[in-house]
Amino acid sequence: MNFSLFFVHSTWISVAFAVALPSSMALLFPTLASAATPPKPQNSSSSTQAPDYLNPNANPLQFPTKPDEVKIQGTVPITLAQALELAQRNNRDLQVAILQLERSRSSLRESQAALFPTLGINGSLTNSGNGFVSNSSQPSTSFNGSAQLNYNAYTSGNREATIRAAEEQLRVDELNVESQSLTIRLNATTQYYDLQQADEEVRINRSAVENAQASLRDTQARLSAGVGTQFDVLQAQVNLANAQQVLTNAISQQRIARRQLATLLSLSQSVDISAADPVQLSGLWPETVEQSIVQAFQNRPELQQFLAQRNIYEQQRRQALSQLGPQISLVGSYNVLDRYNDGVSITDGYSAAIQGSLTLFDGGAARARAAQSKANIAIAETQFATQRDQIRFDVEQYYSQLQSNLDNVQTSSVALNQAREALNLARLRFQAGVGTQTEVISAENDLTRAEGNRVTAILDYNRALANLQKSVTSRASR
Repeated sequence: MNFSLFFVHSTWISVAFAVALPSSMALLFPTLASAATPPKPQNSSSSTQAPDYLNPNANPLQFPTKPDEVKIQGTVPITLAQALELAQRNNRDLQVAILQLERSRSSLRESQAALFPTLGINGSLTNSGNGFVSNSSQPSTSFNGSAQLNYNAYTSGNREATIRAAEEQLRVDELNVESQSLTIRLNATTQYYDLQQADEEVRINRSAVENAQASLRDTQARLSAGVGTQFDVLQAQVNLANAQQVLTNAISQQRIARRQLATLLSLSQSVDISAADPVQLSGLWPETVEQSIVQAFQNRPELQQFLAQRNIYEQQRRQALSQLGPQISLVGSYNVLDRYNDGVSITDGYSAAIQGSLTLFDGGAARARAAQSKANIAIAETQFATQRDQIRFDVEQYYSQLQSNLDNVQTSSVALNQAREALNLARLRFQAGVGTQTEVISAENDLTRAEGNRVTAILDYNRALANLQKSVTSRASR
């Protein structure tokens, strides 16, 4: 009789994309050429390592009890590469997935133990007599010991199905670790981009406040010189107040974005973070949408998980039907008995047997369990098809967003230059007395909006690229 052992090993993934920047795109986006290969860290490998003081307390049950323990002591700028490294190191969802993987490895080892026989020994030391009233006989002491060896020689496929199901569960949990890792990477990336956008909104609105203050000074100077009006001053004051309110809201959103990313990275309670990387395009996508869809079908761990889950249900069906087949086991035992002070030496004996059993009727329970597993197989196949269609939609959606946002970056860059020129002209016209304060305010608002649109277009492009990379998921072969 032959038995086979199956071992599953886990493989970490590496993501690499090689792209070439067309000469026409390099002319449109001169800063894009240096970022044409995603997703390379923007700093050297030595600076990718995040500082240790950003890590949380090693005890997961520890929580602060004093206000000073949660007071922010400082803000540390981190790069996207450092944020990803912290996410992989500290994220608790990923830690739970890794622990579940270890649990499945132990479960597989438990199921493989059925390939070997079990050996047990037991013994007893007994003192007995006739009672406390009668002294007709002396009490006797005896020792009885036995050893037993059991081996399930034939289980109608139950043992093999159990081992195979454990192997497939290990596969599911390996893929779950990979999926969690990719999801956490995507979440950390997109939240880092959210933080960059919040930082840029603060910068842009601070610039808007400074522009409004300059306009107010100009109108007040013109009023003092007798060439301006009180209406122009009031307009400038209202514009400044509006800009200050928008800046206040932007600062609040910046704080929220920082704490949201810090929560995802499970950082220390007393440290805040900011984005150190500049806002720029993170790269180009080299494949067509059709190539991307095919790669996604081949690489996405979710599809492999559904296939592994289907295999688990198939093994469970075989386990249920195996209960209707014969079960044969080998049993051997050895016994010793020694009664002290009886003048008889130790007696021993052994036995060897082949035991068999066959269930003739179980009321249909085994076949009912097999039918349940068969239904679960059909459910897993249906879920596979649904996930396959969702993967295609994801790729097409993010690919479309990538293309549209790339066009928006070009349009917003041109609009930003035009808005700056328009504001300069509006101020010159106003200073020359041929323009109005309303034109200046309108030009200032247009410039603020154009700067925000360009930042949004770049970061929306980066978000779409990150989602597309996760949707296609370039994985090492297993």
